[in-house]
Amino acid sequence: MKYDLLKEFRNRFHKEAEHQFFCPGRINLIGEHIDYNGGKVMPCAINLGTYLAVARNTEKLLRMQSMDFPEAAGFHLQNSYSKSGKTWYNYPLGVISYLQERDHPVSGLDLLYGGDLPLSSGLSSSASIEMVTGYAINDIFRMKVSNTELALLCKKVENEFIGVNSGIMDQFAVAMGKEGKAILLDCDTLEHEYIPVRLQEHVLVIINTNKPRNLVESAYNERFIECGKALAALKKSLPVQNLCDIAPDELLLHRHEINDPILEKRAMHVVFENDRVKQAAKALRADDLVAFGKLMYASHQSLNELYEVSGEELDTIVCFCKSYDGCLGARMTGAGFGGCAIAIVKRDKADDFAEKCRVDYKQKIGYECDVFATTIGDGVREIIA
Repeated sequence: MKYDLLKEFRNRFHKEAEHQFFCPGRINLIGEHIDYNGGKVMPCAINLGTYLAVARNTEKLLRMQSMDFPEAAGFHLQNSYSKSGKTWYNYPLGVISYLQERDHPVSGLDLLYGGDLPLSSGLSSSASIEMVTGYAINDIFRMKVSNTELALLCKKVENEFIGVNSGIMDQFAVAMGKEGKAILLDCDTLEHEYIPVRLQEHVLVIINTNKPRNLVESAYNERFIECGKALAALKKSLPVQNLCDIAPDELLLHRHEINDPILEKRAMHVVFENDRVKQAAKALRADDLVAFGKLMYASHQSLNELYEVSGEELDTIVCFCKSYDGCLGARMTGAGFGGCAIAIVKRDKADDFAEKCRVDYKQKIGYECDVFATTIGDGVREIIA
């Protein structure tokens, strides 16, 4: 990818790129839809992501193009910008705008993006493009903003500039990832721990449903609102700030306070999913992949039955995984409503798993899924030729 991108940069802007950067996507091993509820999550960066080639220009323009989208943008330099429709360049534009507002001046830039991350698939393509932009500008203009600060700024872009009430997990994971390690992240305090993921004779597999989707903003924001309502009801009898401050046994004692079956289901998922993350961390520390796999299946069941964000495509994949002898565990990853599932599969059965999964999925859904192995990699960085 990087050599194609540099060649394309030369063809489009008629000069050489001065820098090239890469930011991965992420998978979340377990802990879904609890980042905006103050919970613990366990994401990791992967080996696919977004590449960015950059050079300065003297025309005082921000010129943004992509190898993955037809829309191009050209903006005169100004102190701040506003969202423009629903085009891809709103993500980098929001990052640049918020850096400008923090008195970090930016001069004219030519930016060309390209990637090997499946778009709109639940692998955090938006966080990847946000972070690669922020990291590049921070590096080029020597702003001395930490990766944690950049992650928080990119979360603000997602929430306020784009309009999705997501948590910090995606941006933090792609900013702070380490090869071979999951991040046990407290989304309330940002305290985090790196836990080695020793897969031994297994591999991590991503299964992309190929269901057409954006991050379904209305449904995502609806869950955010529902959790807020459940929390408000529980606060009447529990001194907590977040749903994830509540232990499972406490919720069972006080669930009657919610007095709404839908909101009760949402709270049940959040609280018990947060507890599953803690159990999963213990399993990984003990190299107990069997226990970890069972927690993955339990997580998906909860996302299906209690949080209602999976759907037929993801459920079909996880059902197949349960029936496949060489698969230890599987679950949807990301916001849901389509997107991707992940699975832990015996290495020597990975090709057979992929073939049979694709056949089963096409028979039941009507079109093919993509199945590919991935590795856990480092976070955002500059690529040195």
